[in-house]
Amino acid sequence: MTHATYRDETILVFDAGTQSIRAALIDLQGTIRRMVKTPITPYFSHRPGWAEQTPDYFWEQLCATSRKLLAADGIAPEGIAGVTLTCQRNTLINLDRAGRPLRPAIIWLDQRKAEPTGDLSPLFRGVLKAINKNTLLEQAERECKSNWIRQHQPAIWEKTAKLLLLSGFLTYKLTGTYRDSAGNMVGYLPFDYKRQRWARAGDFKWKIFPMDPAALPTLVKPAAHLGRLTRRAAEQTGIPEGLPLIAAATDKACEVLGAGCLSPEVACLSYGTTATANTANSRYVKVQAFMPPYPSALPGYYNTELMVYRGFWMVSWFRKQFGLREERIARQRGIAPESLFDELIADIPPGAMGLTLQPYWSPGLKTGPAAKGAIIGFGDVHTRAHIYRAILEGLGYALKDGTLTLQKRNRVRIESLRVSGGGSQSDAAMQITADIFDLPAQRPHTYETSALGAAIDAAVGLGFYPDFASAVAAMTRITDVFEPIPTHRDLYQALFEKVYRRMYGRLKPIYDDIRAITGYPEQS
Repeated sequence: MTHATYRDETILVFDAGTQSIRAALIDLQGTIRRMVKTPITPYFSHRPGWAEQTPDYFWEQLCATSRKLLAADGIAPEGIAGVTLTCQRNTLINLDRAGRPLRPAIIWLDQRKAEPTGDLSPLFRGVLKAINKNTLLEQAERECKSNWIRQHQPAIWEKTAKLLLLSGFLTYKLTGTYRDSAGNMVGYLPFDYKRQRWARAGDFKWKIFPMDPAALPTLVKPAAHLGRLTRRAAEQTGIPEGLPLIAAATDKACEVLGAGCLSPEVACLSYGTTATANTANSRYVKVQAFMPPYPSALPGYYNTELMVYRGFWMVSWFRKQFGLREERIARQRGIAPESLFDELIADIPPGAMGLTLQPYWSPGLKTGPAAKGAIIGFGDVHTRAHIYRAILEGLGYALKDGTLTLQKRNRVRIESLRVSGGGSQSDAAMQITADIFDLPAQRPHTYETSALGAAIDAAVGLGFYPDFASAVAAMTRITDVFEPIPTHRDLYQALFEKVYRRMYGRLKPIYDDIRAITGYPEQS
């Protein structure tokens, strides 16, 4: 088969993210024919730090989004060749024997902590302590939400017949099968990241994440068939019954594929709610101990990743706290407020006149739980425009720090950047990225690279392309390239090495004191 033969066919992609659910029809040239976006309530919280959502809420919003997309004029459902799905990561759902949710889903943003399981032998823990790895292992045990349910809600745990991620739950609702893509297995589960399958019996992961293997879904590779749309799912979504559902991967993994990144020479920066730096690699390369590379949307490949937990959420934070004027003007013009922020910083020089930001509004694994956000270098010349530029620059510094680690671990020099996500639509952010990294920053033809990556998986799985290289060549392309400006590059390099990289080490003792004095964040 060749893609030209099927130029009028489309793939229906669902992208269930943190802030919205999208449904898109994407053709075999990678063009988004139509997309509908439904904002969703990310979570509710009954206690500080908790983040939960009703599982059926995700399904209902997906169905509503699908019906709205397919009801549009000019949409021919008979032209849909297949369906695929990409989701937010590590959102956990418990189902009973009838497939009904037993409790709200625990969203990936949830901060509750379990107790260490105690199932590992004292000898094994002693060895880990001797090599300074016990803390990392205990952190994984504490972060595992199924451990928390087992410890605090034993009646629900006893009734749990299936333990699924959001991707597995939506797959079940669409096809009636308990199957999922290995590309979605990012979370605290007994998953063998190297072999991309459930861990073997006797693997220590079953000790730190205890659960019944029968409760877990059957795994398939990205681009494999998960099942077909049931009659009930067809009635609820408007999708023709019997269409195949093709496995994709998590939203971040699909972004990497949709940006056309197939080897570690090209880094994919995702400017989304969580900002990440990723490389695709055929080799299994750990960024740090007990931090495996995640499954790629490319079968058998891995994504080496480092993240800034809040990422371009900080732009939303800035808009809410300081951008009321732009909000008002944007409403009058009928445009997005972010498009005005480039104008806001047009006259602010690189380096924001010494204002430097460390973007740890939420701490991450690299920084530890006590880390705080910081802005230093204030003077009487600084305005909110300087703060906004410092946010973009701080995110750039943090991601550059991450890519230097990826480059060292991969032992492959990064030669260019592909930047995706909503933040990539800012020319200012793109130029700052090129200048800070001293690399060409390339903008794909669509910033919806998560949906596009899922469509590429489906296009290969449905046989429209013989391999991923052919599909990526046909369905991805670069529209804009931002080259580094030498004077800006030199200034950023000096600030990065002499200021930014020293900030965390100098401030960490103060962060620890703040935590001890105020009790925030709580000790685990």
